[in-house]
Amino acid sequence: MWAEWWNGHHLFETDNARPLLTHLLSAGYLSQDGHSIFIGGKAEETFGQRHFMDLMASFTAPPEFTVLQVGKEIGRCDPMLLTRATHGPRLLLLAGRSWQVDWIDWKRRRCHVVPIEGSGGVARWSTSSSFGISFEFARAVRDVVLGQDPPVRLTRRATDALAAARIELAEVAYRDHTAIVRSPDEVLWWTWAGTRVNATLKASLGTLADPCSRPDDLYIRLRGDLDATTWREAGRSLPYLVDPDVDPQAVRGLKFNAALPQDLATATLAARLADHPNTRKVLKEPRLFHHGLRPSANR
Repeated sequence: MWAEWWNGHHLFETDNARPLLTHLLSAGYLSQDGHSIFIGGKAEETFGQRHFMDLMASFTAPPEFTVLQVGKEIGRCDPMLLTRATHGPRLLLLAGRSWQVDWIDWKRRRCHVVPIEGSGGVARWSTSSSFGISFEFARAVRDVVLGQDPPVRLTRRATDALAAARIELAEVAYRDHTAIVRSPDEVLWWTWAGTRVNATLKASLGTLADPCSRPDDLYIRLRGDLDATTWREAGRSLPYLVDPDVDPQAVRGLKFNAALPQDLATATLAARLADHPNTRKVLKEPRLFHHGLRPSANR
């Protein structure tokens, strides 16, 4: 029995693997002759080059996308900027200006853009994770904002910038709380929780979150008419956590996506963008709702 080849690994138990096997057989990646299953013609065509090297290697290319304008390379961007769902044009910030994504070559990891006037582009530095900064990194940033000095020698410029940042962020950074800050233009929930947590929170908040915004590393943009009363009524108990939304086209960049049914490939990428354990930690923390300059405790 083919399931016995995997030495009891739960991912290859019959109930888990059967949909994959069915997909691979129906798509021609595998062929069956009686009780024998072997490589099919579609797999030979798709993965057979270089003696199936892609099947044997964990990584065959850096996890960045090359950004091109009319065939000229202008930089690279983090895949997170291209995989998260967005409303309206997808904008990038590279080479000191904003660009609108024209089309994405997921297979070759290339992103073609056109220049636009004005601002609005988004930039991100690549980290050890393709999905932005982690929960631990974001909380370390908060610690520094709250006065903890980093264990490195700072230049005068860095010292001045750090002092300015501590003043600017004084009303949104707390040791044991998160802060929801309402201004005339927007409502931001400063979670200091990292990209994956904020993406999970935004998806789970539903109509409480601004549907047109992308989650930041440090905060989430909430609905513009949200006030302390609304949050107290609706924000206390989320029905359940859900994985972040992803662009369905992004599954083309998922390694061996052809071997997965479309819904499973999309769910796999969404699960990689999520961070449920740390999201639960954030939801258990007290929250302060700032209305003007006077914070009021709300849970």
